Amino acid sequence: MGHCFSKPRSNEITINYDSPPRPRRTQQQQQHRPPPRYPYPTPNSDPSLSSAPSSSFGDQSRILDKPFFDIKALYTLERELGRGQFGITRLCTEKTTGRQYACKSIPKRKLIKKKQIADVKREILILQHLSGQPNIVEFKGAYEDWQNVHLVMELCLGGELFDRITAKGSYSESEAASIFRQIVNVVHACHFMGVMHRDLKPENFLLANRDPKAPLKATDFGLSVFIEEGHAFVISLQSARFSIH
Repeated sequence: MGHCFSKPRSNEITINYDSPPRPRRTQQQQQHRPPPRYPYPTPNSDPSLSSAPSSSFGDQSRILDKPFFDIKALYTLERELGRGQFGITRLCTEKTTGRQYACKSIPKRKLIKKKQIADVKREILILQHLSGQPNIVEFKGAYEDWQNVHLVMELCLGGELFDRITAKGSYSESEAASIFRQIVNVVHACHFMGVMHRDLKPENFLLANRDPKAPLKATDFGLSVFIEEGHAFVISLQSARFSIH
C-alpha cells in the first residue's frame, strides 16, 4: 500500500523551515528507515535536561522513560490554541531562541489505562518518525512533569482546514486539486514510512499560516499505528466536501 502513489516531486509543495531543511532521503533510505527507539529529548541532545530532578514517585507514575522535567525551564507557555478530549494545546515560546511552537499538554490523571499510556508513547514515536516529511507537522520534543506530558510541535497559525473550507465556501478546480494533492501526499508519506494515520479529516489538517496558499500540515496522530507486515487492513478516508465553481 505504501507504493500506491508516485513519489511527490520536491517542487510540488513549498515548506518553510525555521532551521535549514534536512537533506531529502533516497527512496531506499526511507524504505529501510527503522522506527526510533528513543524519541524523547535526552541529556546529550538537550544540555538543560542533564540537571532535571529525578522523581520521588515510583516508575509506575512515569509515562515516558526519562526523569521528570519542568518544561517552563525551556519554554514560556502562553495562550490556549485549542482543546481536545485528552489535552490542551497552547502557544509556547522557546526562551533561548524566541521561536514559537505549539505545546500539547496531556494531563496524566486522564491516562488511567495501559492502552491510553501506550497510545501516547506511540503518538510520540510516530511524530518523530515522520518528522521532516512534507505536509506533516514537525515534532520538537516530549517532556514530562508530575502532572502532564507535553508534546512540543511546529506552530501552524492558519487554523484548521475545516474552518478554511467553511469560511471560503467554494473553491476553483485548481484550488481544490492543490488541497487534495497535499492530502494524498500525506497519505503517501505515511504509508511509505509504515504508518497509518486512521483519522484523516479536515479538522486534522492545519494551515501553516494565514496566507490563502499556505501549505497544509497533517496533525493529531493519536489514533495512528505502525503498519504490521503481513497484516491486512482497511483504510477509511473521511472526505471533505468542496463546492467547486
